[in-house]
Amino acid sequence: MSHVSGLHWQKSSFSEAGGNNCVEVAAAEGTGIAIRESECPERIVTTNRAAVRALVLGVRADWVGLS
Repeated sequence: MSHVSGLHWQKSSFSEAGGNNCVEVAAAEGTGIAIRESECPERIVTTNRAAVRALVLGVRADWVGLS
């Protein structure tokens, strides 16, 4: 877990306006990615782009498999 400040957080366009029910992401120092839950914004996890890419590709593959 990491404490990172001064980041530009982005929510999914599928989130409810003003709601605290989503995951937010931000570009962190270097090639890192910061991730937080909007209900608990003080808890930030950092990872690298390759790990996030693998996660997204895995979710997409499962989503397509459900269709």
